[in-house]
Amino acid sequence: MIAHPSLEQLAAQLKSPILKDRVLALIELKKETISVQDAYPLLKQAIADENVQIRGMAAFSLGIKQTPENWSILTELLNADPDYNVRAMAAGALGYLEDKRAVDCLRHAFYEDTSWLVQFSAAVALGNLRDLQAQAVLLEALASSNTLLQEAAVMALGEIGAVEHVDRLLSFVNSNDWMLRKRLAEALGNLPCPQSQSALKFLQKDAHPQVAAAAKLALEDSE
Repeated sequence: MIAHPSLEQLAAQLKSPILKDRVLALIELKKETISVQDAYPLLKQAIADENVQIRGMAAFSLGIKQTPENWSILTELLNADPDYNVRAMAAGALGYLEDKRAVDCLRHAFYEDTSWLVQFSAAVALGNLRDLQAQAVLLEALASSNTLLQEAAVMALGEIGAVEHVDRLLSFVNSNDWMLRKRLAEALGNLPCPQSQSALKFLQKDAHPQVAAAAKLALEDSE
């Protein structure tokens, strides 16, 4: 049997001057063997760490180990942390809270944050929330010149089930970026309509095997 560190040991690790110790402690805290009640105080401690990696890991863990307090902590990080990696992690975590208040916060981050990574995480998180109010933001992301933001928007619109925007999504069926075509195939699987079925049959013949496989799976799941 594998022996897991005690809470006292994890608390000590989080105070270690050695970065690896703190990282390993956070990996343990994210596991199901640690209850939310036990993990929360230590994650809150890690949020104040001077190291960007530690703050980011702690922020994302708060999306998994959920308490009523996590909302205010994550929104504060998203709005004020000086490092874009931490803000991106906070945005991603907000998408897991299933709290509709996050829509406005994430929408603000998409429009106001200067980091494309934060914008990407905000768009993905909006998809995870599955709130129709996010559609306007996602359509703007779809029109971005940044392919990664387009990918995030395609995935999110699929998660939301925005069938009314299938025509906009289909403009990417011949994209030069195979990952974008793959994301499109995955999204279309969540958007049942004749146009989606036709596009998936087309993508099933795509030259890239991962695109073709994604389209095939989406078609099978829709039958």
